[in-house]
Amino acid sequence: MFVRFGMRDVTLRYRQTVLGMVWVVLQPLISAGVFAVVFGGVAHLPSGGTPYILLSMAGMLAWGVFSGVVSRASSSLVGNAALISKVYFPRILVPLSTAYSVCVDFVVSLVFFVALLFVYRVNPGWAVLLLPAWLTLLLLISCGVGFVCASLMVKYRDIQYIVPVAVQTLLYASPVAYSLSAVPDRYRWLFEINPLTWILQEFRWSLLNHSAPPLWQIAGSIVVAIAVFLLGTALFEQMERGFADFI
Repeated sequence: MFVRFGMRDVTLRYRQTVLGMVWVVLQPLISAGVFAVVFGGVAHLPSGGTPYILLSMAGMLAWGVFSGVVSRASSSLVGNAALISKVYFPRILVPLSTAYSVCVDFVVSLVFFVALLFVYRVNPGWAVLLLPAWLTLLLLISCGVGFVCASLMVKYRDIQYIVPVAVQTLLYASPVAYSLSAVPDRYRWLFEINPLTWILQEFRWSLLNHSAPPLWQIAGSIVVAIAVFLLGTALFEQMERGFADFI
């Protein structure tokens, strides 16, 4: 049922579109291009010797997973209200299945990113083998947050307005479109306590052969990812009993 929900999500998103799955590549590519022009070309922020389009594209690959899961999972229960109220099945599969469609998008975008690596002759190095681990940690955090948002939205529809603003704020409060080295020293501690920063650094280590993040960040990202997922699951299961009264 998990796969069935995920395939249904992919089909519905690209049905009756002219470009179809091409949008999976175009969306992060356009965003990365804009960031490269603004932050790299206009602001002249440092990129550590990496072409700025690759720096921002690597960030967008990771960010696309987080924002995609959180945004789609938060509205998934309300969007499937008719099915949830009539058929019994583990409700958590609905928000969880959004991870399937997001992973499909990620793989398609990653193939295009690999092509860019060949164009710019960038060798990611052996750390690329760790990319599935970072993706798993990012999915755990995203699903945990998504579970919380989805369960709260059933009762409080304000969440549908809060989530986009929060996601957009986090986009600029995390080093997605720029390098952490570009952040002034007096503000850097704010970024370094952000778990998304840790995973973004790990993604760039694996994809762009940047320097490895500190061991405390790697250990912290593992602990935080598992904790957020378990807490989100626990809250979802606790609130699930009242879904029928509000949905």
